[in-house]
Amino acid sequence: MPRDLVRRAARRLRRTLTGTHPERSTPAPEPLPVLGYVVAGGGGAHPASAHVRVVRRVEHLARGGRAEVRQVDPQAFVDGADETPYRVLLVQRDILPRDLVAPFLAAAAARGVRVAAEVDDDFFTESGRARLARAEYDPDRLASIDALVRGADLVVVSTEELAAVVRPIARRVVVVRNALDPTIWTPGDAVVDDDLPADEHRVLYMGTLTHGADLELLRDVFTDLRAWDGASIRLEVIGVTEDPDDSAWYRRIEVPDGHYPAFARWLVDHRQRWRAGVAPLRDEEFNRAKSDLKAIEYTALGLPAVVSDRVSYRDARAHGVVAVPDDAGAWRDAVRAAVDAGVADPVAARWVQDERTIGDDGDAWRSALLD
Repeated sequence: MPRDLVRRAARRLRRTLTGTHPERSTPAPEPLPVLGYVVAGGGGAHPASAHVRVVRRVEHLARGGRAEVRQVDPQAFVDGADETPYRVLLVQRDILPRDLVAPFLAAAAARGVRVAAEVDDDFFTESGRARLARAEYDPDRLASIDALVRGADLVVVSTEELAAVVRPIARRVVVVRNALDPTIWTPGDAVVDDDLPADEHRVLYMGTLTHGADLELLRDVFTDLRAWDGASIRLEVIGVTEDPDDSAWYRRIEVPDGHYPAFARWLVDHRQRWRAGVAPLRDEEFNRAKSDLKAIEYTALGLPAVVSDRVSYRDARAHGVVAVPDDAGAWRDAVRAAVDAGVADPVAARWVQDERTIGDDGDAWRSALLD
């Protein structure tokens, strides 16, 4: 038998035995969808809301190999300098200047790119706008958000109550609850603050400047408050208000400079400083759209959370978080009990771990944006 016939016969035998067929090339893997996001800041330095709602989630998608993610320069996208084939562009809140919203939406439509708006506060009702104006939101910022939400293909919100506010003006609304990134909220060794008074227990209240009015709900709660063991209970406030320190009933805490990941890690490291966390909310239209982020953050710190009995904390209440009506006596008793316990309710801790952690909270966010 000629030598070339022998070689062909040997190749056919190998293919039969091994199931390999060189002439059948393996198809190239599908390219990952490209998700572009537009948020304030850059290089990992972003506002807390951008980290919580957008940046930590897109980084999780990239780490898991489920999408390619890129922060987008909106002007470069509008001008055509950025020719990336985005599947979707996610734009947070008021990051687009008012006069850039329409050109941005038009450029996306011309290229067949879907636009998703992300909002996590009530920027739309009259009372909500008034509250934000007191927190230094100017009319152009509010107009930018309104135009974006009306023109976007999809709006992502953090609560069902906010969804109800947005649906009348949006094409499509999806609710994705806030969740924590385990890479920055997983406790390690705690820092011991040796310079703290030994005869007091401390309770944490943290938040943005939109909560300044809510702080006043705690004045009658913490004034001269003592624990069951007789030690004073001192409220410590991070953010919330720019008013001068009112040493009669709370203490302002200044944290080291740094953006959200560094701030969260500082909280985790110093978690033993506090015995509980509180989150008061006035019964106002703006607050009804608020999320339960504070309850899950306090619980992630291992602290019992005491919150106002509002719709925002309905789910948290069902999972072991203490919700209190608007009564100073009830609040004082609840804070004393939380300080006495000193650790998060185990049911609440499991809920945060199993349902309110990025990666363990389902895939609604990715599905809404990329499917």
